[in-house]
Amino acid sequence: MKAVRFHEVGGPEVLRVEDVPVPQPAAGEVRVQVAASAYNAADNGMRGGFLPIPVVLPHVPGYDVSGTVDALGDGVTGLTVGDAVVGFLPMERDGGAAEYVVAPAEALVAAPTSIPLVDAAALPSVALTAWQALVDDGHVTAGQRLLVVGAGGVVGKYVVRLAKRLGAHVVATASPRSGAAVRAAGADQVVDHTTTDLHDAVDQPVDVLLNLAPIDPDEFAALVALVRDGGTVVSTTAFMATPGDDTRDVRAATVFVRPDRARLTELVSLVDAGELDVEVTRRIPLDELPALHAEGAAGRIAGKVVVLS
Repeated sequence: MKAVRFHEVGGPEVLRVEDVPVPQPAAGEVRVQVAASAYNAADNGMRGGFLPIPVVLPHVPGYDVSGTVDALGDGVTGLTVGDAVVGFLPMERDGGAAEYVVAPAEALVAAPTSIPLVDAAALPSVALTAWQALVDDGHVTAGQRLLVVGAGGVVGKYVVRLAKRLGAHVVATASPRSGAAVRAAGADQVVDHTTTDLHDAVDQPVDVLLNLAPIDPDEFAALVALVRDGGTVVSTTAFMATPGDDTRDVRAATVFVRPDRARLTELVSLVDAGELDVEVTRRIPLDELPALHAEGAAGRIAGKVVVLS
C-alpha cells in the first residue's frame, strides 16, 4: 500500500511517499481502508520533533481519519466489515496518511451520514478540542458569558456553535476575513481584534475566557482582568502557560485533546442533525502531503485540509 512516513524527525523534507505492507489487525483492533485523513498543526509538531508525543519511527502521520472497516481483529464487537467510520487515532501510533490503517476498535465510531465520508476526517480532534475546552475544562453552562479569543479558526467556530447550543452568551474575536463566519456560527458579539481593544469592547465580566490563538503571553495575562472573580481561563495553546488569578479564585486550565468515543459519537449526531457544520477548505491527494507540511512549517494553514487516500 501507499503511505506517507518519516524515518527521522526534521523538516517537511523528511516525509516520504512509500510502498509498505498492508497492516494486519491484532486482537481488539480494526483495519480501515482510508477514505481521508486530516492535517493538524500537531502533525507538523510531531514530524518536527518539538511536540513531545512518543512516536515510533518510521511514523505515518494523520491521527484524524475516515474510511471503511476492512478487517476485524479477534474480540472486536460493535463493528463489522463495510462500516463507514471516523476516528481520532492514538497520536503515538501510525495514522491515516496511507491507504490502510490499523486502529483500536474503541477509537472508531460510525461516520456521519449527511456529509461525504472523506470530509468526515475533518471532524474528530478539532470538534473534541472544542467540546473539551468548553465543557470538560471550562464548565460552560446556560446563561454564562464566554469570551473566545481567536474564534476565526476551525476550532473556534465549533466552540461558538457548541457554546450557543449550551445557552451561553458568546463574545468572540476574529479578523475581518473571518468575522462573518464567526457571526454566522452564532456569536452574540464579534470583536475585530485588528482594530479594537478587548478591554474596551467587553463591557462586563465574563465567566469563562477561552483562548485559541498564539497571542503574546503578557497580552494573555492582561485579559484575565476581564474574567469575574471565581471564573475560569482555558487555553488550547499548550506551548505556553495558561494564566489565572489566585487572588480572585480565577482557575486556569490548558487543553490538549483527549480521546472520548462517547463524545465523538455525540458530535457525529450533531453533524447529522444539522447543528454542526464540518468545515473542509481543501482536499488534496496523498502525494501532496509533504508539500502541505512545508506550507504548514512556513506559516499557519487557513481552514481545514483533508488528505485523500
